[in-house]
Amino acid sequence: MTDIASDPATARVALVTGASRGLGFALAAALAHAGWHVIAVARTVGGLEELDDRIQAAGGQATLAPMDVTDDKAMTHLAQSIAGRWGGLGLWVHAAIHAAPLAPAGSLDLKDLDKSLATNVRATAGLIPLIEPLLRVQGGTALFLDDPRSGEKFFGAYGATKAAQIALAQSWQAETARVGPRVLIETPQPMATATRARFFPGEDRTPLADIHGEAARLLAKL
Repeated sequence: MTDIASDPATARVALVTGASRGLGFALAAALAHAGWHVIAVARTVGGLEELDDRIQAAGGQATLAPMDVTDDKAMTHLAQSIAGRWGGLGLWVHAAIHAAPLAPAGSLDLKDLDKSLATNVRATAGLIPLIEPLLRVQGGTALFLDDPRSGEKFFGAYGATKAAQIALAQSWQAETARVGPRVLIETPQPMATATRARFFPGEDRTPLADIHGEAARLLAKL
């Protein structure tokens, strides 16, 4: 991890998984602007560096963690490092996703399906037990981002695995309702992202929400 110093005794620390692009990028930037120390996780180093530039220009602080959420050892090391450096987390935003290409259910690429399962389902299931104790230390919150595509034509791989991810989050939410941590599940408005452009090429993007405006709206719910 590339660390930018912050005082562990006073820092509000937010972990954003999937922070290098789209809504995850915008949420990480908005949190840093609001005074959080952001731990930004993503595979795309260039995207993390762009995020870091934006955060530093606004006077914020970040720790860049160029890691793959499907790497169990890397995620375990990340959780241990957070515990050792800051003691816990005030917020976890889980925006990491694999958006497989659209395809009929009868023609799914099983490699794409396996990658979707690994990123959207298994990684989420592995992260929850690692991050739950970190959130409990600080009375923190986990934020999941729903995208209800389950059952829509051509969305078989993405829709099924995203639905499974949210089902995990809903179970966790029910289990921790009284004891914490707080688990929020929000559905963002349609946004002008690169992922949506892949799903809906040629779509009129004028009425779509701006990612930074949507990030502000979602964080207001915290």
